[in-house]
Amino acid sequence: MTGSAMRTRFKVEGMDCASCATKVETAVRRQPGVSDVSVSVTAESMTVTHGPDLDVRALARVIGGLGYPTAPLVDAPRPVETPHPRGEAGHRDHDHDHGSAADDRPWWRTPKVRLTLGSGCALVAAYGLGHLVPALGSVLFLAALAVGLLPIARRAVLAAGQGTPFSIEMLMTIAAGGAVVIGAVEEAAMVVFLFLVGELLEGVAAARARASIRGLSALVPSLARLERGGLIEEVPAASLLVGSIILVRPGDRIPADGDIVKGESAVDEAPVTGESVPKRKSEGDTVYAGTVNGDGLLRVRVTAAAGDNTIARVVRLVEEAQESKAPTERFIDRFSRAYTPAVVAAAALVAVVPPLLAGAPWTDWIYKGLALLLIGCPCALVISTPAAIAAGLSAGARRGLLMKGGAVLEGVGRITTVALDKTGTLTSGKPQVTDVVGLRGFDERSVLSLAAALEFGSSHPLAQAVTARAKADRVPVPPAIAVAAVPGRGVEGRVGGHALFLGSAAAAAAMDALSEPEAGILDTLAGEGKSVAVLVRDGQAVGLLALRDEPREDARRGLDALKAAGITPIMLTGDNRRTAEAVAGSLGIEPRAELLPQDKQRIVRELQAQGHRVGKVGDGINDAPALAAAHVGIAMGGGTDVALETADAAVLHGRVMDVARMVALSRAVMANIRQNIAIALGLKAVFLVTTILGLTGLWPAILADTGATVLVTANAMRLLAWRPAA
Repeated sequence: MTGSAMRTRFKVEGMDCASCATKVETAVRRQPGVSDVSVSVTAESMTVTHGPDLDVRALARVIGGLGYPTAPLVDAPRPVETPHPRGEAGHRDHDHDHGSAADDRPWWRTPKVRLTLGSGCALVAAYGLGHLVPALGSVLFLAALAVGLLPIARRAVLAAGQGTPFSIEMLMTIAAGGAVVIGAVEEAAMVVFLFLVGELLEGVAAARARASIRGLSALVPSLARLERGGLIEEVPAASLLVGSIILVRPGDRIPADGDIVKGESAVDEAPVTGESVPKRKSEGDTVYAGTVNGDGLLRVRVTAAAGDNTIARVVRLVEEAQESKAPTERFIDRFSRAYTPAVVAAAALVAVVPPLLAGAPWTDWIYKGLALLLIGCPCALVISTPAAIAAGLSAGARRGLLMKGGAVLEGVGRITTVALDKTGTLTSGKPQVTDVVGLRGFDERSVLSLAAALEFGSSHPLAQAVTARAKADRVPVPPAIAVAAVPGRGVEGRVGGHALFLGSAAAAAAMDALSEPEAGILDTLAGEGKSVAVLVRDGQAVGLLALRDEPREDARRGLDALKAAGITPIMLTGDNRRTAEAVAGSLGIEPRAELLPQDKQRIVRELQAQGHRVGKVGDGINDAPALAAAHVGIAMGGGTDVALETADAAVLHGRVMDVARMVALSRAVMANIRQNIAIALGLKAVFLVTTILGLTGLWPAILADTGATVLVTANAMRLLAWRPAA
């Protein structure tokens, strides 16, 4: 990619299936100065990479001439950013105006509806007037045919001029024209009308797919209550700046991503995550735009602008993902490019060979050839894959399962081994106090109370774990004085006139504060992979606090679900072996510990060399080399930029179970694609035989094509309602 390359994003209306996208893509690639193009039917968008001299307005006019009104989404092209290391779907276009990309017209007010109604009315009028004046029947049906066929023929000619000679419009034009030549004018008019009805139904289905993902954007309220200068005022949510303080009342939707600075409430995240149970959130917790505040007043500090909140990024990533084609989709595209000319050749042979070689009636066999031409329309076949993938990507995004393109969606379902990071992936990433042991007559509450007094106000993760446990157990925290950190050892201070020290086992041993039995208890806790802090009072150990980064609540269930799906999970961690083995033992997973980033990458490569298809799940930073090496890199995160942009896929809500759900969704999509291909080819095969035998003609032929397209699209749309298994 040269430094002068630009990238421009366009809104392209009227695309209903992959055939439309292929025509647009072919035409754009023929324009001088264009180096790359990707088209999304679902997003009604096109991204063009080009040189600085390309006239984007002229390009839009070329595509508009094919029947797809087109306009740039931004006033000026933008320089291409550094390519994403993982390939085709990695770029982000921050200039994408989602609002402008939406076509707000209801489907019944579109040009396709007007054309279909016009053709239908002309056909009805021809039937009525033909009965009144039989002599004018042929002329009337010819006029009715012209109403629907002329726009189709115009698009066929323009598409041929832009590199797509075997378009569905060209096949229809040839078939209708041939029918007129052999005197089947009424049938030709009906076939064109049925074709337009089929296109209309495709458009309705495509609009539903678009509405599904855009419905996410509607979750964010349009207004926010901004606190400014001691006053509260309602402002557009889109105008909120990072750092602004907003008030969210009970029952209101949260208008921006942010952190709670005051208040406590149960937040219903079901609209975004699908979780049925509201989460209790308080000061310091993160909330997401589009979720619903429950029972408390919240003051929230905004952490992301409207265009970059979780929902906006999800919508943008899904739309961009839909522009990148899956391997199956690329294969179908290549197949259809050879398939359609082959159908035309076969139809021509059917029309001329029997009359020439066997003296069969020309009219009968030309009719059969024309019917075969209609049966061979590749629409249903070509749409079988992208419709399912678009629906699958949308369904996943609604549940926090982001996959950056069809290739990733396919790849996830073929994984045989998953390598998971420990800290922050299988575990919460924050140490927790797991054990409190009282010594020399001190009980657990007393030990916890004194330890919390020393750690109160500290930002150290271990200190926060101690104070969090004291708060959870409702333990009183007395005031401490002369508190000071002892570098490399711990913290010291005075509480109630007594000298206290809380620190490492080595520091306590140096003070000779531990007896042999107490040291044995400490070793037992350490053997379970826990970090142990010793509380010393006036030179004597009075308590032990064991801390460990504990597994996520759903980690065991998520790993069991992966195993049930035939996938082998392993743990890759840089942590010490004893801690790794303790956590892995509780989860039933094989650990590989004390690894550097390059070691994790090496293990992924070794697994691949053994024939495994490897998925790597990690935090997107320390695991970057392994994420890049794996067949599919999956980032765990809570809607962070790293989680969304580092890997091929992201589990937004940080649940191990969601990795298994992502696999299940991928496999459901691939099963749907196989069903669609079977429907498309099966119906064509049936009507091919019946047409050659003379049992069916032009009407059933176009019904077979239209019916297959509608069935395939409807089957793919079922994925929009996909729900993960309980």
